[in-house]
Amino acid sequence: MVVIDKEGVNSFNPNSNIKARPCIFEYIYFSRPDSYLSGKNVYECRKQMGKYLAQEKKTNGDVVIPVPDSGVPAALGFANEANIPFDLGIIRNHYVGRTFIEPTQKIRKLGIKLKHNPNKDFIKGKRVILVDDSIVRGTTAIKIVEMIREAGALEVHMRISSPPIRFPDYYGIDTPKKEELIANNQTVEQIKETLKLDSLYFLSIKGLYNAMGFKDRNKINPQFTDHCFTGDYPTELVDLDEGILSSQLSLLKEN
Repeated sequence: MVVIDKEGVNSFNPNSNIKARPCIFEYIYFSRPDSYLSGKNVYECRKQMGKYLAQEKKTNGDVVIPVPDSGVPAALGFANEANIPFDLGIIRNHYVGRTFIEPTQKIRKLGIKLKHNPNKDFIKGKRVILVDDSIVRGTTAIKIVEMIREAGALEVHMRISSPPIRFPDYYGIDTPKKEELIANNQTVEQIKETLKLDSLYFLSIKGLYNAMGFKDRNKINPQFTDHCFTGDYPTELVDLDEGILSSQLSLLKEN
């Protein structure tokens, strides 16, 4: 803040005593894996998430397959810790964007079909462990599981390297409504049935913070902004009733 008065021009930081709470989803998904955030290598953080995921839930399987591309580091960490072979059983078309932020369900479904293809020789006749960074709406996961089964998998297990996303973001990410978040409306067991999986497990909050180099989450002064998992928003939510104007997405929907 800059103050201009008869004493001259002075600047000061009114929030100098407030500790930063970076968004933990940057480490889970948004940032490039070769990024450094607050001195932490994002790629290594994601591998650690996979490692702790494997420690929390022992899983019998023949192959660990990432949901590309963001699931790759966690899948590597999981495979190394579980001592299960890693393979690229899903090939991604890199000319298709992120499906969970597309404006309509119809566009998202089309994007998923164009985005992923099975590498069948590494799937057929095997117990597959799919590793992904998160499940938001479940749109992608449903189609991925269906694709893996059609490719001949004996079993399909899914491991998610973050906790269930139960709360909207409200700070700019396209998850404006609770009813759009599958984990807000269903238990883990119900999600497993919806996705037609043999088993499903999400990394715990403690495991997530372990992966980030902490013993646990500080409940009084959390090290990260993690409201999408915990509901602990960093600011008071004062304008929820206003919602998002339909006109903001109208042009994308029409085209």
